[in-house]
Amino acid sequence: MELPTALYVPTDDGFEATALTIGPWDPSSQHAGPPAALMARAVERASGIDGGQTVRLAYDILGPVPVGPMRIGTSVLRPGRRIELIEAVLSGADDRPLMRLTAWRMRVRGDGATPSDALPVPVAAGPEESRAETAGFFTQEVAYHRALDWRFASGSFNAPGPAAAWTRAACNLVEGEPITPLEHLLVMTDAASGISASLDWTTSTFANVDLVVSLHRPPRGAWLGMDARTVHGGTGTAQTFAILFDADGAIGRSAQALFVEPR
Repeated sequence: MELPTALYVPTDDGFEATALTIGPWDPSSQHAGPPAALMARAVERASGIDGGQTVRLAYDILGPVPVGPMRIGTSVLRPGRRIELIEAVLSGADDRPLMRLTAWRMRVRGDGATPSDALPVPVAAGPEESRAETAGFFTQEVAYHRALDWRFASGSFNAPGPAAAWTRAACNLVEGEPITPLEHLLVMTDAASGISASLDWTTSTFANVDLVVSLHRPPRGAWLGMDARTVHGGTGTAQTFAILFDADGAIGRSAQALFVEPR
């Protein structure tokens, strides 16, 4: 099939989402991964720390993001030469805020500590040994699940329970720009609650209202992965936690709060 080459196309005042952003709940709404990556791109472009490292990204999902035109505004909440806090707000055609991100960035320098790259990759199989799989619950043939090449080391998109998967970008984030490892990581990480779902997609919804990503070092390489588990509280809420990694080892963690209800 012919797929778009990017998740977003630049416009005069923002971006236009392509079909590769379509999420699993409503074909008119985006999966939260692509806009999360686009907001991370905006934060790094607004940074005053050249070559700095983004160490924490905290997203609030204020409402569904339509598949259509959108724009992102940024502001520096806490400027600094060594540490800074940047906010990005994504809005749709009506200028209503739909997602908000606050991101801490830090200056990179040697501090004498031993790097923790020795933290191992938390899965036994690498991407070449893992199982290729396509999610079966998307209602559109061309949607978010086609934006990444998925390889499962354990678990499955299409069966309940914890799962660990490797991904490789199958498109760019913005047309005409190579996708960066951090952008790839954000496109992927919001799907942690999807690969580790423990409820039936046809009878329940379990959309997340936030996403928090904490990194002790930047991601690198073409293949990135996550080892995810969803825990239900029995009260209509759940939490998804994931270890994030690349081919060299663990790089950080993510967390999502889910609102659970029958379809």
